[in-house]
Amino acid sequence: MGGAVKDIASKSELDNLRQSGAPVVLHFWASWCDASKQMDQVFSHLATDFPRAHFFRVEAEEHPEISEAYSVSAVPYFVFFKDGKDVDTLEGADPSSLANKVGRVAGSSTSNEPAAPASLGLAAGPTILETVKENAKATSKDRAQPLSTTTTTEALNTRLEKLTNSHPVMLFMKGTPEEPRCGFSKNVVNILKEEEVEFGSFDILSDNEVREGLKKFSNWPTYPQLYSNGELLGGADIVIAMHESGELKEALTDEAGKGGGGISSGNAGGLSETLRARLEGLVNSSPVMLFMKGKPEEPKCGFSGKVVEILNQEKIEFASFDILLDDEVRQGLKVYSNWSSYPQLYVKGELLGGSDIVLEMQKSGELKQVFSEKGKSLEERLKSLINSEKVMLFMKGSPDEPKCGFSSKVVKALRDEDVSFGSFDILSDEEVRQGIKSFSNWPTFPQLYYKGELVGGCDIIMELSSSGDLKATLSE
Repeated sequence: MGGAVKDIASKSELDNLRQSGAPVVLHFWASWCDASKQMDQVFSHLATDFPRAHFFRVEAEEHPEISEAYSVSAVPYFVFFKDGKDVDTLEGADPSSLANKVGRVAGSSTSNEPAAPASLGLAAGPTILETVKENAKATSKDRAQPLSTTTTTEALNTRLEKLTNSHPVMLFMKGTPEEPRCGFSKNVVNILKEEEVEFGSFDILSDNEVREGLKKFSNWPTYPQLYSNGELLGGADIVIAMHESGELKEALTDEAGKGGGGISSGNAGGLSETLRARLEGLVNSSPVMLFMKGKPEEPKCGFSGKVVEILNQEKIEFASFDILLDDEVRQGLKVYSNWSSYPQLYVKGELLGGSDIVLEMQKSGELKQVFSEKGKSLEERLKSLINSEKVMLFMKGSPDEPKCGFSSKVVKALRDEDVSFGSFDILSDEEVRQGIKSFSNWPTFPQLYYKGELVGGCDIIMELSSSGDLKATLSE
C-alpha cells in the first residue's frame, strides 16, 4: 500500500481513494516553488516510514478542480484524510508538523508534541534534516508561496492585453522555446516549429502574477496557452488536434488577416451584395445548418466530426455545407458571421457557435432546450409562453424594473392583491412582441393572461382593481 508517492490523475481517483477509508495524505505542489520541492523530499521519506497510509501528489495548477475543492491558495499545502473524511490541513514548508500530522492519521504517533527530525525516518539523510532546520527558522510567510499575487485587476488586465498582443502569434509556456520545462509546452513549441510559424513566447514560471492572472483573463486554467492576434486559440490538446487535422497553420494565418478570396477579414464591407445574398440563402436553407469540413458521413476535421456526433446524439436533423469545396463561401462566411473558424452551426439563420460552444451547451443541457425553442413555430411558442404560468403578464421590462408606466401600474395592482404571476419582457424579443399582437388581437402592452386567456391591458386591469374584482377574476 504505502512506501511510494504517486501522482493523482483526476478528482474521481481521489474520491475513490477517500471512500476506501484508508489514511490518505495529499501534497499540493508547484514546479516553480522551491519550498514544494524541499517538502516533496520529506514527503517521500514519510511515505516509507508510514506504510499504512497512501501518499499522493497533486500539481495544484494543473488540476484546478481538485485545488478548488480543497481551497488551495498557496503551496506547499497538505490535506489529511481518515475514514473517508478530510480531518486536517497544513499550509507551508514545516516538516516537523507534517510528520506529526501524518503520524496522527496513520496511527503511528501518540504525542501532540512536534515531531523531532528523527521521526522523519532513518532514511532521512543530511539534506532532509538540514531542510527541517532551515524551515524551523523560516516564518510562515516564507514557508508558503501563494498561487496568486495582489495587483489591481485593471492594471493587470492592461498588462495581459499588451502581452497577448505583443506578437501576432504568442505562446505562454513553462520555460522557453529553447528549454521548455514541461512536456505540453515542448509539444506545442515543436508543432509551431514544424509548421514554420513565427511566434513570441513568455515564460509563466518567471512571473507568477502573469501566470495566475492570465488564467482568469482567458478563462483557461492550464498552460501552455496559444494566442493569435490577442485571441486565445487554446492549449496543448487543441493545438495538437488542429495540427493533426491540418487546420493549425490556416487558423493562425486566418487570424492574422491573411484569408483568401480577396475578402478583408473583419470588414463586412468586403462582401459583395451577391455574395452576401448567397450566404444569407445558405444559412437559411435549413432550420439547422452546419458549415463544416467534409460531409457528415466523412468529416475532414475532428471539430466538425464532434459537432456531427453531438447533433446525431441529440437526434437533431440538420443540413450541411462542405466549406472545403467552395473557398468563396469559406472565406465570406467568416466575415458574414464574424466567426473566424469552422465548423459553424446555424439555427433558423442565426449563428449558434462552433464546436466548443456546441459541446458546452450539450454538457449543460442547453442545447436540447435551444433546439426545442427554435424548432417551434411562433404560434406554438406564444401558446407555450402564455400558458407557462397561471397568471402571465407580457410587459415592457421586468416586475422589478418596469420600462413603461402602464406596465408599472399593472405590476403594482397585482402585487397589491397578492397575486402570484409570471412575466415576459417583450422588449427582449421582437418576434414575440409583434407576434403576440396578432395572436391576441390586442395591439398594445402590457397584456395580462389568466389560464391562457387574455384578460386585457392596463385600462381593464385598473378597472378590475378599482371595483375589487381583480383577485376574483384571477382565481376563478
